[in-house]
Amino acid sequence: MSDQIIEARRQFLRYTMGSALVAGVTGSSVLPALVHAMGKIPEQLIAGKSIYDMRGTVFVDGKLANESTYISANSLVETGRSSYVVFVIGFDAHILRDNSKVQFKGKDNIEESLRLATGKLLSVFGARTGGSVHQVQTSTATIGIRGTGLYVESEEDVSYACTCYGHVDIVANADPSQQEKVIATHHDSPRYIGKGGGYSQLITPAPMKNHTDEELMLIEQLVGRKPAFSTLKSYTAPRKGY
Repeated sequence: MSDQIIEARRQFLRYTMGSALVAGVTGSSVLPALVHAMGKIPEQLIAGKSIYDMRGTVFVDGKLANESTYISANSLVETGRSSYVVFVIGFDAHILRDNSKVQFKGKDNIEESLRLATGKLLSVFGARTGGSVHQVQTSTATIGIRGTGLYVESEEDVSYACTCYGHVDIVANADPSQQEKVIATHHDSPRYIGKGGGYSQLITPAPMKNHTDEELMLIEQLVGRKPAFSTLKSYTAPRKGY
């Protein structure tokens, strides 16, 4: 197994499950390996349950959360140091990493938008009906999505967005004339989106980083789906460099 794939395993377990490295995870063996790592079977959450897994300090709507806490389409979710939470809202699922803060807006348990004020968020979104678009906001970008897997990081001066699969429209907040439509099947076009500060080009190519296919498989499983890349004939394991 390559050093890059081993490092991907370390990232996955460090950020989401806090367990030891599971060696030799490829292809169809991923979910059994997750069961081994977490001690529980990833499956679609029952109605009324929001949180699949969490560690450390997690607040929902200003209150300390536990695994029975309900997260609505209008909730504020925050994590502390060395913390994370894996959760579902309607037909969308998320992994919020440590030191992160995200505000959701929506109705009837359906997200309409979210704002990642700071931190890191991996999300999978169910297809919207009637042409509606889910909007993701970061410190420097506004991203319109439909039925997409998306990983975003939000810092004061720059954001990172990886369209894991699906279609997104990225707009730089500092200059809305700078836009890019991204169509991806497997982490094809990660982007940095800058704040400005004299740089003429605000949307620039970036490496794929800090999230894995295993995480996407997990959270899609929580809402009863499979990630788009699972249908690729050539897919047998995460790409090198994850």
